[in-house]
Amino acid sequence: MPREPSVHLPTPITWNPNPNHHMAPLPPTPPTGSGISWVTLPDGTRTLAYTHPTPTMAAPATAPPAAVPAWAKTTALLAPTIGGGVGAAGIGISYAAPGVLAMAEALWALIALIAAGTLAPLLLRTGRATGGRGGAPVQHVTQHITASGMFGRASGTLNNR
Repeated sequence: MPREPSVHLPTPITWNPNPNHHMAPLPPTPPTGSGISWVTLPDGTRTLAYTHPTPTMAAPATAPPAAVPAWAKTTALLAPTIGGGVGAAGIGISYAAPGVLAMAEALWALIALIAAGTLAPLLLRTGRATGGRGGAPVQHVTQHITASGMFGRASGTLNNR
């Protein structure tokens, strides 16, 4: 298999199109893909030089933006709704606060009334240790007093039943 000849350029090869200048024969075209090409210098001299390859491909187009996920749309729509509801609830509570405080006072009064109605009979039953149902018999005392005159002596009788 034959080997391709390699290009070795120890000194730059130049060519000047000026007719008064010594004309050198054009060297062969450099191999493609080697990074070597003809370059024109500012004084008009053409020379072989290493160059950066020019991109032949167009710049990649930017990808279209991805669609917004459904959960993000739902969250975005619910956030102001929930915020507005919480704000409206706060305003309603601020307007209702005086009424709620008055109702709390009324409920405490009702609780006190229920407690008094429930505890009063119990306290009255335990207060009669000597009489009433289940206690000692009740004694009835009847007294008749009579007196004659303004400074007369009084007399009377006691009846125990």
